[in-house]
Amino acid sequence: MNKTLTTVLAAAMLAALPAAAQDKKAPPPAPAAAPDKAAQFAKPEELRMKIQSDKKGIVERNLGLTGAESVKFWPVYDAFQKELAGPQSEINRAVIDYVGMENAITDANAKRLVDQILAAESKEAKIRAEYFIKAQKVLGAKKAARYMQIENKIRAILRYETVAAIPLVH
Repeated sequence: MNKTLTTVLAAAMLAALPAAAQDKKAPPPAPAAAPDKAAQFAKPEELRMKIQSDKKGIVERNLGLTGAESVKFWPVYDAFQKELAGPQSEINRAVIDYVGMENAITDANAKRLVDQILAAESKEAKIRAEYFIKAQKVLGAKKAARYMQIENKIRAILRYETVAAIPLVH
């Protein structure tokens, strides 16, 4: 893959990450549903497209909220997504900086970019811990843990395609 194509792919994927965080309004409460088994075996690019088009729906279908839980949970979810956008944006900027440097990255730039990413990931971990506690208050520990699992799976799918397109440092 040439450098220009890699840069374009990485930029396109990074641009897609914030889109996944900007969800539609919460759908009306639905009866508890079984986990989306078909999604477990879909290709990563199919899952990414599904996530970007209806993340809240995916969360709801896999979380199985009651009506009362839904009323309390969605404001916590929305605040969580909004707070996650900051560290995710910092990570995206560092990756875009790296891709823009192509093979001209220096030791100082490599250290700076890794430091930026680690700091943003640390912020993100603190936000996740804070929102697990908030979700636990409205859903209970078991369902809050399930929600965090769903978020982690979604994040892994979105990040997989991004990191696959970014070349290793030379």
